[in-house]
Amino acid sequence: MKIKIKKHRFVLEKLVVMKKNVIGVLIILALSSFIINSKKKPTLYLIGDSTVEDGNGGKGLWGWGKFLPTFFDTSKISIRNYAQGGTSTRSFYTGGIWNKNLNNRGMWDTVSTKLVKGDYLLIQFGFNDQSPVDDSTRSRGTLKGIGGDSVVIYNKVTKKPETVHSFGWYLQQYIHFAKSKGVTVIVCSSLPKNIWKDGAIVRGENGFADWAIQAAKKENCATIDLNNLISDIYEGEGGGEKVVSEKYHIATDNTHTTESGARLNAATVAKTIRNLKISGLSKLVLKD
Repeated sequence: MKIKIKKHRFVLEKLVVMKKNVIGVLIILALSSFIINSKKKPTLYLIGDSTVEDGNGGKGLWGWGKFLPTFFDTSKISIRNYAQGGTSTRSFYTGGIWNKNLNNRGMWDTVSTKLVKGDYLLIQFGFNDQSPVDDSTRSRGTLKGIGGDSVVIYNKVTKKPETVHSFGWYLQQYIHFAKSKGVTVIVCSSLPKNIWKDGAIVRGENGFADWAIQAAKKENCATIDLNNLISDIYEGEGGGEKVVSEKYHIATDNTHTTESGARLNAATVAKTIRNLKISGLSKLVLKD
């Protein structure tokens, strides 16, 4: 009888030890998973128009998003470019675009589901927001300014009613959502076009460059005044319009940049990010 009791006791003790081991293994696995996830690289997401888009070099034109990763330590951060040619703050936000084949990578509906705490969102719009609000081809324009104005239209592209808001309103939607996810937002003003008057670049993009900065500051976001930064560089080039047209643009395109222009824009964005001292991001910009 004593032998049986000892045997049962031995089995119970083994079961207790096994249970403790299993619990220990589960704890270790949980901690390992936590450590792995906590060390996951953050992602810098880019949204914007064709001047930011990767592009394919068609007609010799490129967006600066293609070259931005070359200025960062990509072993510590991922850079994902969702900029889409032809979009405005409005059409990128609603996913409304005249050619559905251009939307195969997704727009805000795709990017917004990917954002997690610790990521970064870099925004640059303004060119296409200047388009008509209710034209029958693209229907991508926004109201001027950063106020709460809106207008109800019949969207001739989607064939549905739509409430169209101001440029700043759409920017604020991106910012508010990203911040709610713990994402750091950086807003760029749109690039200057290669249009000159009296020996100087025509700046501001009819107010949209300034409104981008104003909307961002209103929401306490970091800003990159790309419109003025690049204008200063263009005007500082010896030879003015002629040299800029040959070096950064092609004769038939005053909006989009060549590879040299795109690299210049990417370098300017990266340098400004480094100087802004954005927590966790600025230190990942490679030194010159």
